[in-house]
Amino acid sequence: MKLILLSGGSGKRLWPLSNDARSKQFLRVLENEQGELVSMVQRVWNQLDACGLSESSLIATGQSQVEIMRSQVGADVPLIIEPERRDTFPAIALAATYLYSIEGVSLDEVITILPVDPYVDNMFFDTVKSMEMALQESDADIALIGVEPTYPSSKYGYIIPSGETTETGLRKVSRFQEKPTEEYAEQLIAENALWNCGVFAFKLGYLISLLEEKGLPIQYEQFLKQYDRLPKISFDYEVVEQAKNIIALPYTGYWKDLGTWNTLTEEMSSVQIGRGIISEDCVNTHLVNETNVPVTILGMKDVVVAVSPDGILVSDKASSPRLKELVNFDQGPMYEERQWGWVVVLDDQKYEDGRCVLTKRIGLQEGKNLSYQSHTDREEVWTVVKGEGEFVLNGNMMRVRAGNVLHIPVKALHSIRAVKDLEVIVVQTGFNAQNDQIVELFHSWEEIEQNCMKI
Repeated sequence: MKLILLSGGSGKRLWPLSNDARSKQFLRVLENEQGELVSMVQRVWNQLDACGLSESSLIATGQSQVEIMRSQVGADVPLIIEPERRDTFPAIALAATYLYSIEGVSLDEVITILPVDPYVDNMFFDTVKSMEMALQESDADIALIGVEPTYPSSKYGYIIPSGETTETGLRKVSRFQEKPTEEYAEQLIAENALWNCGVFAFKLGYLISLLEEKGLPIQYEQFLKQYDRLPKISFDYEVVEQAKNIIALPYTGYWKDLGTWNTLTEEMSSVQIGRGIISEDCVNTHLVNETNVPVTILGMKDVVVAVSPDGILVSDKASSPRLKELVNFDQGPMYEERQWGWVVVLDDQKYEDGRCVLTKRIGLQEGKNLSYQSHTDREEVWTVVKGEGEFVLNGNMMRVRAGNVLHIPVKALHSIRAVKDLEVIVVQTGFNAQNDQIVELFHSWEEIEQNCMKI
């Protein structure tokens, strides 16, 4: 069995911590067994590793998430990279063509699709493992995992069984219902309906045949070339709901979608992360603060306060699911996690004479480096404020430390490596910032050293 984890998301439901470059699965707000803060994707990947599934797993993600994904789960985790977001059908189809034409996976191999961010206990993955046998024994087109509902939720989709079962006790599926009212959900539960947790499996040959029927390429490189012309549609609508023979495996353990602030805070081990004060008379109130600005909360009930470089949210927890409908700020991410460290935008100004000035603080982890690069339309001034490093400018390499100020002219080739954890204030200035391009020559420090000389 091959397991494909889907990692997407627009970064709106858990704003302001999440953004276009760091959607919800990357937020380090959950606690592991060692008391360390981890993200949803780190938690799930560790569970896959503990259950013996990580070796057969791949992650399908977008180009904007590659650096943060590798930073959080490791550079060796195999990624299938979407050139742009086009919903789950194109993403899964792209992964299928990769497995078929690049990896040479058999058409009889079972492919299981799993969201990258479910909040479950380890026994959930025992059910995931059993999907392969269930699909083989039932000869179904698609197998699903359905969670036994604990209450009539209007937040989840439902799998409605036909009433028939297979010889091994699997439920045959009649139809699906998207997010019903609570009243209708009660009726569906009476019909033994299950929550749809977005986990399903099929044989690779099933999807490859569907792609051929739709006139789509089954070779990865050809499929990639047509990716921007594919319809933006979910796999559920395009494939699952059209299938004739579907079975569901009931799961009775713990499962939750941590997609909104009210559900996420229920699983946080502490009511406060970051700098601030929550008064003792506050009830069911959480603070998550990623800045150095202190936040004080007094006498509040059922409230979440989230603060990041991207903005500030103060919300009643029950109202927080409405956030996605409201947040549409015209700004790029103000905080990004990179493979080599992190970036915080401190100021972004455009002046009447056409100058654009961007000020940011970057942190590089010990041993990590930026690529050897140049900018076509901006110059930079770097002020080293912490740590020690090696700096390269147009082939000349020198040691730098806190207090050094470095000037990088337009089109000058440059890079830096952290000998000790390094922080730098970067001021970028240009008259054509929108059209500025980054030209990268080398990525590894070994390549840079081979082609530069030390002073």
